[in-house]
Amino acid sequence: MRRVPASARRAPAPLPVGVPAPAPAGSRRSLSRLTRRLLTVLPLLLIGVWAVLDWRALSAGTARLASADPGWLLVGFLFTCLGWLSASVVRQGALPERLPPGLLVASQFAAGAANHVLPASLGAHAVTLRFLQGQGVPLARATASLALYSLVRPIAKTLVLIGFVVALPDLLRLGDLVPDRRMLFLPLVAAGLGLAATLLLVTLVRPLRRPAVGFVRTALTDARRLHTMPSRILALWGGAAAAPLLQASVIHAVGASLGVTLSWAQVAFAYLAASSAVGSVPAPGGIGPVDAAMVFTLAVYGVPVSVGTATLIGYRVLTVWLPLLPGVLCMSALVHRKVL
Repeated sequence: MRRVPASARRAPAPLPVGVPAPAPAGSRRSLSRLTRRLLTVLPLLLIGVWAVLDWRALSAGTARLASADPGWLLVGFLFTCLGWLSASVVRQGALPERLPPGLLVASQFAAGAANHVLPASLGAHAVTLRFLQGQGVPLARATASLALYSLVRPIAKTLVLIGFVVALPDLLRLGDLVPDRRMLFLPLVAAGLGLAATLLLVTLVRPLRRPAVGFVRTALTDARRLHTMPSRILALWGGAAAAPLLQASVIHAVGASLGVTLSWAQVAFAYLAASSAVGSVPAPGGIGPVDAAMVFTLAVYGVPVSVGTATLIGYRVLTVWLPLLPGVLCMSALVHRKVL
């Protein structure tokens, strides 16, 4: 019998190990389709819950607006539409890449609806971030544009407020509207604590250092590049300065429809002062703190509290409730088309 050499002998084949079979492509496709459908319906469910919780304010504002001047309400609605356009202009000014204008305006219309659901503009930023990534903008650059957008808007509002103080010091009753020094000290302390906590977190948590350094480097590079482009400077700072003036114009139009006789400059300054004082409070769309501060500032000018409250309710109906359902439907359509 012929002996087989040891070198030619083969090791026995290893026993097969049970490896889970990959999920079929059809199941993954159906799961993705189901997730997209849930994301399409989720905003509608959130708006429905919010409508039930805030139904009293909605019905009261609608009843009050039924006796208002429809011409002035139409003017307020036009200023509301211009507000979405100004937000789109600022978003484009915060990014070097050129975005499609139609989809950009549609995304900001949808972002306005999301902004009134989540506090501190988180909903609007989330929608815009998804839109920018869908347009091929890298995550770091998209996040840097959101940070620049969030930084420029309060600075521009403060500059506009200072411009009102310098141009119209006697008309605006500064002594009654300027808060106490202790009230001005609190936002500064809160901002300092927030900055210190962020720096401490980045310093102590090592995995956050590299992303944080990369984000800061990208943000500074893009900001420097944008400020060498005149069109982006005009869009960024001009749009940011126009945004609060457009919102104040909506309040003035609603107030005029209810018989408020204040001038546009007085209403604009009242809104700038109120939103600057309590705008940092994390409420959905600023609803609540800004409204209360605005009623107080209108009362300083002699507007009865009941009329001031009705004016702010009408303002919220025009800027929040009236475009809310179309905005959510627009968001669902953009999700369905994979734009978001």
